[in-house]
Amino acid sequence: MSKTRDYSINLDNKFGMLQRIDVPGLASQVKDKWFNQTLTQVNDCVVRLGVFEPGDFHWHKHDVEDEFFFVLEGSLHIDLEHESVTLFAFQGFTVPKGVMHRTRAPERTMILMMEGAGVVPTGDE
Repeated sequence: MSKTRDYSINLDNKFGMLQRIDVPGLASQVKDKWFNQTLTQVNDCVVRLGVFEPGDFHWHKHDVEDEFFFVLEGSLHIDLEHESVTLFAFQGFTVPKGVMHRTRAPERTMILMMEGAGVVPTGDE
């Protein structure tokens, strides 16, 4: 869990192979303002669940790996250096490695993120 910001970031794999993953059930238990949980690992990548109350994540980048966002519920703004992209339910977007970005949720939002297992969600320092 991040100690420097109001984020709950859980990097442990919550579910192993051959386990049913109940995303709505897990999301219904979230009490944190900005929640991130690794659900499972698939080869060299992880699938993470994000549940966000209205607010924003800090600006950051990932130097080595790309990051994919897929909105399940609500909406998500992804700010890039020169533009902003808004995603609604069942829309996705990939941020290439090395690109500064931040995410913002104008309402309670639930997303899936897919990225390399080595990606640190708060960005590379």
